[in-house]
Amino acid sequence: MQGRVVTVFGGSGSIGRQLVALLADKGARVRVAVRDTEGALFLKTLGQLGQIAPTSASVTNMDSVKRAVEGADMVINLVGILAEGGRRTFQAIHVDGAANVAKASAAAGVKSLIHMSALGADEKSAAKYGVSKAKGEAAVKAAFPGATILRPSVVFGPNDGFFNLFAGLTRFVPALPYFTRDGFKLAKRRDGSYAVDLGGTGGPKFQPVYVGDVAEAMVRILETPAYQGKTYELGGPKIYSMKEIMELVVGETQHKMPVIPLPFGIAKIQGALMGLLPKPLLTSDQVAMMEKDNVVSGTLPGLADLGIEAEACEPILPTYLNRYRSLHRHMILRGDGSTPRV
Repeated sequence: MQGRVVTVFGGSGSIGRQLVALLADKGARVRVAVRDTEGALFLKTLGQLGQIAPTSASVTNMDSVKRAVEGADMVINLVGILAEGGRRTFQAIHVDGAANVAKASAAAGVKSLIHMSALGADEKSAAKYGVSKAKGEAAVKAAFPGATILRPSVVFGPNDGFFNLFAGLTRFVPALPYFTRDGFKLAKRRDGSYAVDLGGTGGPKFQPVYVGDVAEAMVRILETPAYQGKTYELGGPKIYSMKEIMELVVGETQHKMPVIPLPFGIAKIQGALMGLLPKPLLTSDQVAMMEKDNVVSGTLPGLADLGIEAEACEPILPTYLNRYRSLHRHMILRGDGSTPRV
């Protein structure tokens, strides 16, 4: 990687900042292609003087994409959205934007291209997100047949938008909910009697993957030609129900609150209403995505095939969710009433 030019689209995000740091450590010259170059200036401190250069580009603007990949040896596209807003639609970002990056990379003679997709990419998905991710993969492969596709599950790490979201909610809500597809029904007990099973199996399943592992996977793929041109599913070592995810959050934030089940019908109503907000916490499309578990299929290569031992959530979450804990400080005044000791 020493001296190689790597263009990273969307490099200022949670995954991008981890990747940029690794590439810099490997001696690569990194162009961080982002819409907001001012907001990406903090990345320059991750490398040597002049090694990391934020570059103005949008995947929806072909001219800017061409400029960003010109002279690059390798390109990585991390750009994606979870909710549509204005011109930033799933079609524009996940399909047309992905195609722009792949076409420009091929035309520029780029040697390696990695495209970030997602688990749940499926043209038959009930969610527009999943459909657009699948179409984006197809568009990338059509323009750059040797591209590598990554499909991660929920990515966790210090700046993630998943665990941080729920941890932030613990400061304002009396309980954390999870949505169950098979709860709120009569269940037969061993003694033959019946009782209402509210929680079912705990809601949708997730296989969170550590952001550091995802970044390491990309670097290893770039370094090893034999790893390139494949589609990888990236998941962590453990599968959690949505209920278990919420229990992890409550435990790490140390907020004493219940984790309660809600029927999926409530989730659909919440998604429809919240989806009208400028920055929705939940949309109808995200609810549709949760209809299917977010876990690897086992039919495609993953982290182990890249020689990476996946990190579990439990050792990592305390390192950044502790900021959501309540501060219990006991003030002890000195005998003279001067500065208190904490």
